[in-house]
Parts: sequence; C-alpha cells; structure tokens
Amino acid sequence: MGEVKAKEFINSIKQELRKVIVEQEEVMDQMLICILTKGHGLLEGVPGLGKTLLVKSLAKTIGIDFKRVQFTPDLMPSDITGARIYNTKEKEFEFIKGPVFTNLLLGDEINRTPPKTQAGLLEAMEEGRVTIDGESYKLSQPFVAFATQNPIEYEGTYPLPEALLDRFLMKIYIAYPSMAAEVTVVKRYHEGFDKTLENVCIQQVGSKEDLLGCQQEVEKVIVENSLIEYMVQIINNTREFPFIEIGSSPRGSIALLQASKANALLKERDFVIPEDIKEMACPILRHRIILKPEAYVEGVKTDDVIHEILSNVKVPR
Repeated sequence: MGEVKAKEFINSIKQELRKVIVEQEEVMDQMLICILTKGHGLLEGVPGLGKTLLVKSLAKTIGIDFKRVQFTPDLMPSDITGARIYNTKEKEFEFIKGPVFTNLLLGDEINRTPPKTQAGLLEAMEEGRVTIDGESYKLSQPFVAFATQNPIEYEGTYPLPEALLDRFLMKIYIAYPSMAAEVTVVKRYHEGFDKTLENVCIQQVGSKEDLLGCQQEVEKVIVENSLIEYMVQIINNTREFPFIEIGSSPRGSIALLQASKANALLKERDFVIPEDIKEMACPILRHRIILKPEAYVEGVKTDDVIHEILSNVKVPR
C-alpha cells in the first residue's frame, strides 16, 4: 500500500466512525494509532461513554474479525486463550481456540477478573501467540487488543499488574461529551439508532490486507536522530522527576517512537515533528509511571507531571 492510499484508507475509517461516534476525535485517533502500530489500548472512562460501541464500529469499518470477552471474577485463562479438550469420537485431545484468536479483541472491564486470568493475555499481547500444554499457537495477524476499565469502582476489582499495564501501548481517557454532543447522541437514539449496528449505515472501507499495508507505511515514516534523542530524554526524565516513584522503562521509548510515527501518518506526513511526540506523551506514559504518595496528597495528576517534564526538555530545532 502506498502512502497516498494509506491516507485515504485512514480518512475513510474516521469518516465512517463519525456516523456512530460524536465528538471523540482524539480518542478515535489514538485508537487508530494503536492499530497502525500493532499496539494495544487500555480505554478508561465511566460506564456509558460508548467504549464498546467504538471498538465494535472500528472492527466493522476496517473489515476485520472481532470478538468480545466480558471479564468477570470467575473467568479462567482458558476462557480467553482456549484449551485442549478430549474428543471422545477421535479418542485424542484437540485444541479449541478461545476468543483471543481474532484480529480485534475487546476485553470489557478487565479489572473485574483476577490476576491469574489477566496474566493469560500477557503472551498474546507481547508475542502474538498462546502456549497450551507446552505447545504454541500463533494468533491471527493483525492482532490488537482493547481493554476497558471503570476508573471509579474499586469494590470487586483487581488492579492491573505493572507487567500487564506496560504491554498496552496507550492508556486512552474517554471523557464526558459536551452538551451539544450529548444532544446529538440522544437524538440519534430517539430516531432509532441501534447500538448493535444492525440498522446503522456504517460501511466497510477496507480489508485486513489494507490494514497490514498501513502498518508497513508507519514503519517508513522518517525520524531524525535529534528527535529520537528528544524522546529518550523525555523518558529518562520520568526516572528523575521529584514526584515520580517509578519512571518508564525503555519500552516506553519504543512506544513513543512508534506512536509518534503513526501520528505523523494520521496528519498526512511522512516524517515526525516534535509536536507528534508531545501529543503522544500523555497516552503513552500515563500508565507507565507511578507517582509518589505525596503527589496524590497534593492533588497532582499524572498528566500534569508529564506536561511538566515536556516543558523542561529542550525541543530540538
């Protein structure tokens, strides 16, 4: 896929998503960046903001396989990855694939399932495969996982371990809509909008092959050495900033690089500029740093700290 065709494909996706989603341009861009970089996204927002609807719409628009898992306290790892079941007819064990064998996986309320089940996603997200009884099975490509979580509920939930959080390319915040946007949403439902998308005129604008082609175009985006040094300096500062207990690992540097390249492609450029890096810093880093207790006492938020770090790092010219 050429650069021009990739841009047309991306713009077509966003145009179709606007038929379903109102006023969430930044969220749509960040989700597309996850897909374009073969990354995974953690969607955080209160219930009822359309997180599930957005992921379903994205899969339908691109034309890729989609599966959804509702995470619950009694969910087992095999309910996600699959299991070897004894076939009485054939008198042998056969592997029954779980929902992780898809192109786009949505894990609803991932913090409602125990750590043992959460850990079942680690290998799939990092290596694109699952291992059952010592035998590995490759996942379909492309494979991208989106997980949702409610930031205000703590009873009956299990905080994600740092190892799993770090596997997510981005932590995407979904905020309340403006009054005008909410009026539009309510009017659509009044006129018969069906969130199952069965009566919505959302069109498939591409294919799995088009998406794979776009991912290849991201790899071709040019990044100057000075900008790579700028990214690494930002990450390094997260390890030294006074309010931060634990800073980002080198995986954060790589994630910032990939996301910045995809952001440049979304902006119809074949090269990265400092603004791409600044725009990606918060979603890339907000789940990769841990603030000190005194920061929370003083009401300091993670994004505030990231913006402060950006203001202290010299921008290359």
